[in-house]
Amino acid sequence: LRPDRRRAGGRMIMLRSILFDLLLWIWTAIAVLGFVPLLLGPVRWAPIAQNGWAAGGEWLVRHILGITWRERGRENLPDGAVIVACKHQSAYETIVMQLLLRDPAIVMKRELLNIPLYGWYSRRMGMIPIDRRASSTAMRKMLRAAEAAAAQGRPILIFPEGTRSAPGAAARYLPGVAGLYRHLGVPVVPVALDSGLLWGRNALRKHAGTVTIQYLPPIMPGLDRRAFMAELEERIESATAALLAESGFGG
Repeated sequence: LRPDRRRAGGRMIMLRSILFDLLLWIWTAIAVLGFVPLLLGPVRWAPIAQNGWAAGGEWLVRHILGITWRERGRENLPDGAVIVACKHQSAYETIVMQLLLRDPAIVMKRELLNIPLYGWYSRRMGMIPIDRRASSTAMRKMLRAAEAAAAQGRPILIFPEGTRSAPGAAARYLPGVAGLYRHLGVPVVPVALDSGLLWGRNALRKHAGTVTIQYLPPIMPGLDRRAFMAELEERIESATAALLAESGFGG
């Protein structure tokens, strides 16, 4: 492309990105206030609020940013209680995975529950708080919340790195996922993705394209903690590296 066309294209990407951020904030404010009646009703109404916000957010991602998704290996995701351990490169998966998993119980930082209204929503929807200090009391609370979600047959979504990592960057996997695996005795489905190529960690500029979300064969119960963590990290990181290579990253 000619330099003037590249500059024009870059300006359009920036404008779309800023517009998206603005509209997502507006949609979030509308959803938080508008869905309050659902939280005052039966607990079974709460997922309507969760899925409603995620659906609106995904619509903005698709139509403003031009980011779509494709799934691979969906057959590896069993019905009922399961732990979904997802690679975390972008805010994108915090939106779209809520839709793809249909009413997941999400493991989230305990501090988020202190946010007015948002914390109330999260508690009402049965989200699972985790304290990064990893005290024994905090771990017991997390496991009790996870037990309740598993008893309802809900998938449990966790980002085992605990934070977003740039594509290709080394990641440190935190022990919370091993605690869930050992305590619940349900399969763990690792998930690889390449969202960071389009929507970078803490990046304002977001690029159009297609994110690949790949469900890997489940890790069945029975491994010890060390073997499980090694297996989980190897599967996710190897599959993620393959997706990045497929997209030409680093080439």
